Amino acid sequence: MSQTPLLIGFVIMSLASLAIYAKGAHRGPLRGHTLIHAAVPFIAATAYLAMYLGVGNLIKPDGSVTYVARYLDWTFTTPLLLAGVVSSAFLGAREQEGQGGFVTSIVTLDVVMIVTGLVASLAPYGTIKWVFFAWSCAAFVGVLYLLWKPLAALAGQHAAIGAAYRKNTGFLTVLWLIYPVVFAVGPEGIWAVSDAATVWVFLILDVLAKVVYAFTSERNLKAALARPGV
Repeated sequence: MSQTPLLIGFVIMSLASLAIYAKGAHRGPLRGHTLIHAAVPFIAATAYLAMYLGVGNLIKPDGSVTYVARYLDWTFTTPLLLAGVVSSAFLGAREQEGQGGFVTSIVTLDVVMIVTGLVASLAPYGTIKWVFFAWSCAAFVGVLYLLWKPLAALAGQHAAIGAAYRKNTGFLTVLWLIYPVVFAVGPEGIWAVSDAATVWVFLILDVLAKVVYAFTSERNLKAALARPGV
């Protein structure tokens, strides 16, 4: 497989980390947003560098590759993204208690989702692979439930914040729903799509979820906070 997309990923994520920090808010309620979203592509850049250099690229007996660095990336970056979403929901909440509990529960489900996805990738093709894939998807359903039920209700206590929350969470949800599909049809699943193609697709998804999302979510929240009553 060509290493080009991995090198491109490293360059984009490295520059994006700097850009997000430089352009983001450095005071007020969105300061934490800037810090979280600047860290996310920096971690991703580290993973892309490792994959480009072949570190942790496990070639399995069937010839497919598990990129361990990708899963390590997701283990750190997706909890950070979710912590940011939880924080944004509480911008509109009348009661501030319980934020730590939401972060703990959603991050726990998220890490279970990533780890079981890694087990599914490493497992030989057959029942075990799809059992762990299904369990990973079950954890993902738990993440989506928390995002779209209790957290959305909290954010919705203020109309403008609630609208911004739904835009941001909707954008992230659509992207995250594509990841397991790519896994299932790629070499880690039924291998209907080549490794090279899945690497390119994951790169595009990562840029959208970790870079584009950082800018659009801040813009939406900033506009909501500017509305009267926040």
